[in-house]
Amino acid sequence: MKNDEVVGSFQDMVSEVLIRHRSILDCMSKFQESTARVNRSITKTVTDCGCISINANKKQYPAMDSLKDCGKFMDSHIKGKLCEHCREVIAEEMGKHLFYLAALCNILDYNLEDLYGSEYDRLNTLGHFLLS
Repeated sequence: MKNDEVVGSFQDMVSEVLIRHRSILDCMSKFQESTARVNRSITKTVTDCGCISINANKKQYPAMDSLKDCGKFMDSHIKGKLCEHCREVIAEEMGKHLFYLAALCNILDYNLEDLYGSEYDRLNTLGHFLLS
């Protein structure tokens, strides 16, 4: 199955299995809750497991000729590597987050594949000028 087919099939499956939280209000609150759970699972990798640490500081932007080169000097502030357990927990929480994103798309009559495609086109067109 191709990636675009997976996205469409995933959105269709979410529509079939979403029963209790079909209200836009329920779905919005569950989407927000899933965001918090993703953030919490990442936090716990640092505070409970310790497989990664975060060493954040002010970003330094060296003088350069091109925005394209700037990305080489940006740091994620993460040190270490996720252990298998933390990786699984975060993946599960991100999966739930995707579920509620697809549910919101269904309720608001958006096609998730189209949204991915539009965003891809925007990124492809603007490139480094997007400055994300």
